[in-house]
Amino acid sequence: MPQPVHPPATANPIVPSPARPPAPAAAHDAVLLVNLGTPDAPTPEAVRRYLREFLSDRRVVSLPPLLWQPILRLAVLPLRVERVAGLYRGIWLDGGSPLLVYTRGLAEAMAPLLPDVRVEHAMRYGRPGLADALERLRAGGARRVLVLPLYPQYSTTTTASVDDVAQRAGGAVRVVQDYHLEPAWVDAVAGSIRAAWAEGGRGERLLFSFHGIPQRVVDAGDPYQRQCRASTDAIARALGEDGILMTFQSRFGKERWLQPYTDATLRALGDQGVKRVDVVCPGFAVDCLETLEEIALQNAELFREHGGESLRYIPCLNDAPSHARALAVLASRELAAWVPGR
Repeated sequence: MPQPVHPPATANPIVPSPARPPAPAAAHDAVLLVNLGTPDAPTPEAVRRYLREFLSDRRVVSLPPLLWQPILRLAVLPLRVERVAGLYRGIWLDGGSPLLVYTRGLAEAMAPLLPDVRVEHAMRYGRPGLADALERLRAGGARRVLVLPLYPQYSTTTTASVDDVAQRAGGAVRVVQDYHLEPAWVDAVAGSIRAAWAEGGRGERLLFSFHGIPQRVVDAGDPYQRQCRASTDAIARALGEDGILMTFQSRFGKERWLQPYTDATLRALGDQGVKRVDVVCPGFAVDCLETLEEIALQNAELFREHGGESLRYIPCLNDAPSHARALAVLASRELAAWVPGR
């Protein structure tokens, strides 16, 4: 069985990160990177806790709790927990899940670029929790906290949920809504693709796979699909490339999600005689189960089953210097534009 694709990191990701310096005693600003979340361990118990919290968010599953909670607890979790725990075991690092390791590493890489700002990380679901992180930063003297969700494209299913928690926390908290056209971020993604091509040659097709959401959410006005298209076009221009395929992965349940689906597209490419495909996931800031397992393993196998020879997954930006610089520029600009009372 193929091994998970782990991206080249700026430092060995399985080596524990150095201790963060103590919080400044004087009043200061803070930047809080927020990612989706992860189980504490690749065990059924930890996965159950994480999925129960994640799938209980009305932003994620909009069914009335009286209807959804019995389904979640009696059907969904019992059927999924063991399998998902096994998938996590296949990608787990010594320092934790890849999503946690690289999110933490990204915060640490940004910190020297923002010397007068405290940079921390948190998770919307799981630990370190977002609400606890906001409280800890305020207690440590942060006068303003800029929350930066690590979702380049805005969606009510992701960014809005982070905003919900931030608004409940009160105080001087501001949430960055998206950065899907941030020039330094676009250049960093394009640069990672060029580097992969320089190292290992090019596939016959370049496919961008974004996390899917239900079609009904977009029909109700969510801008996510439009922003994914804008990101794809901007990165294509930076690369000087035409013909990039944009698809959506990770659908759940029986309703219609955004199309074209990644797995169906890869099946079709294999059936058409395409042998080598490169896949990038520009909607994910750091690598996680959906990239390292779903794309690099499951979809690679699916592509081969339909006649393809090689699916090369190009890793997320993770804690690369270009990623840290891009988000530090974004954070600096947002802090500078923050007018008191707005």
